[in-house]
Formats: sequence, structure tokens, C-alpha cells
Amino acid sequence: MHRVALIGFGLAGKAFHAPLIAATQGLELAAVVSSRRAEVAALYPRAMVLPAIADALADRSIDLVVVASPDHCHTSHALAALDAGKHVVIDKPFAPSLGEARAIAARADERGLLLSVFHNRRWDCDFLTLRRLLGAEDLGEVIEMESRFDRFRPEVGTRWKDQRAGGVWQDIGPHLIDQALQLFGRPEAISADLATLKPGGLAEDHAQAVLRYPGRRVTLHIGQTLPDHSLRLAVHGTRGSFVKHGLDPQESQSKAGMRPADPAWGVDISPGRLTRSDGSVSPVAPERGDYGAYYRGLVRALSGEDGLPVSADEALAVMTVLAAGLASSEQRREIVLSWA
Repeated sequence: MHRVALIGFGLAGKAFHAPLIAATQGLELAAVVSSRRAEVAALYPRAMVLPAIADALADRSIDLVVVASPDHCHTSHALAALDAGKHVVIDKPFAPSLGEARAIAARADERGLLLSVFHNRRWDCDFLTLRRLLGAEDLGEVIEMESRFDRFRPEVGTRWKDQRAGGVWQDIGPHLIDQALQLFGRPEAISADLATLKPGGLAEDHAQAVLRYPGRRVTLHIGQTLPDHSLRLAVHGTRGSFVKHGLDPQESQSKAGMRPADPAWGVDISPGRLTRSDGSVSPVAPERGDYGAYYRGLVRALSGEDGLPVSADEALAVMTVLAAGLASSEQRREIVLSWA
């Protein structure tokens, strides 16, 4: 049994990590570092609620630390956990900058410890469905893909997330980038446009990036000012097109109090649409979403039975594209990516 300390009990810690850890055989949510003592105790009465990360790191029985603190704390918390001899999972984004992410990865290598980043949206309903279609060659060779994660939040937010450097690109960009890299590998270049479209906005609330591949273009879009924000994927290949509306339900289910063991967990009731090159159209039943697959894979990695569900190298590739997108928007030009 691997004893886990969770750092942070905001959205990431409360809605994603805590319920998934608690539901995973082989893991024990032993401690939560948070100021929300009563809230944590009500939901996880067997977990210690600690006021500081040092308290968790001093516990020799804890071998895994999950960093779900605000972005600007990721580097210091991850490095401290690695120096204390703990394996580490970091919620996305990996770190505030590519340089800091590289430093964390180097420290993990030096210490001989496991390091992974929680790119959970590899296990979204829509993404799993798309992978199924690609595996069955229903779409043929993909020429264009549009991947969107939009909302309608026209008001200016005041949370730290609404003021973070990089705005929605830093927040949601890692998810969309990771999915693209999982499907098509590393792109040759990126052209990105980040903007603050809300009057009085405190950070970028709009992002559109085009990843250039040989013979393929992948467009990533994130917006917060779209009344109709239902389009999730539009994928066009030589044999057919796949269009999917609606976001994976797992986040909203967890916020509503549903837990991963519930039979309805991860069930998407909105079918996609497959249009074949001959003009025929048919509905596409979604795969069931399964964020728990990440932590089940992590248990296998901790036990030496398998590789990490998300490796540090994969997460660094995401950070490389994320940083290049920021540079592209600032310089108003395409950035060619170097993968040496």
C-alpha cells in the first residue's frame, strides 16, 4: 500500500486527486496539506489534515506526494518532496516555466524517483472515442483537427487562476497540447494568438494556436466568451469526419459529489457524428471516461510493473509547446520547434 500526501485542496485537489486516490486500490490518502481542515475531515476522516508541506514530508511512511497547489508553488513543492525522497505527481501545468519544469525533472533523475504530471484528459470520453476511431481507421489519414475547450464566462474573475500569467493558455493549453502530441507526435512549429477579450480582463481569456505537422494542421482553441461553447472536436480525414459536442462529464460529476465507483461515472450521453467520404452519416457512441486509469497506472509504476502513465519527458514536450506558444503570441510569428 502506497501512502499518499496531497498538497492542496482547491479544485484540483478536491475534485480530481482526492476522490481518485481514495478510489484506487494500492493507494491510501494518508494526509492532506490544507487550511480547510473541517472540509477535508468531513470527506476523508481517516486522512491527517496538516498545516504545512514540511509536516507531510517529515512522515517517512509517505512515499508519494501529489502537488495540487497553485501553479506558482509547483516548483518549490515538487523539489522539496523529491529532496525528501518522495515520488511526485504534479497537477498540470507541470511548472510555471519550461526552465523550472526541466529543473524538477533533473532533480527526480538525480534522486532516482518517479515523477509524473496529471494529464488526466487523455482519459476523457471524447478523446478515447477519437482514439478508437483512429485505431479502426474510420477517418483515414487526419488532415485537419480542431480541438476546443470553450466556456461562457463573460465576467472578469478575481481568483488566482483568472490572473495567472498566460491565462487560459497556461490553464487549459496543457490538456489540448498533450492530446495533440499523443495523437500525432511532436509538431514542427506553432503559431499562437493569446488575447484578453473581456473588458477589464486581468489575464488572457482567449487562445488560438495552430500546430504545423507535415501534411496536417491541428488548431487548438480556448475561449471564455462564447454563448454557444458546445463544440469539442472536429476531426477531418481522408475517409471521414468526426464531430463531437459537449465536454467530458467527470469534472462536473465530481463537483456534484459523484465518486468514481458510481455506475454513471464517466458516462457521456451525447453521441458524436461520423460523416464518411461517401456522404453517409452515423452517430458515434462515446467511450466511457476514466480518470482513474491514471492512478491505476501509477500504482503499477510504483510497483515496478509498468512505465508511468505520463512520463516526465512527455510532460516536458507539452511544456516546450506551451512556452513556444507564449513566444509566438508575443512575437506575432510562427515559432519553429527544436526537439534536439
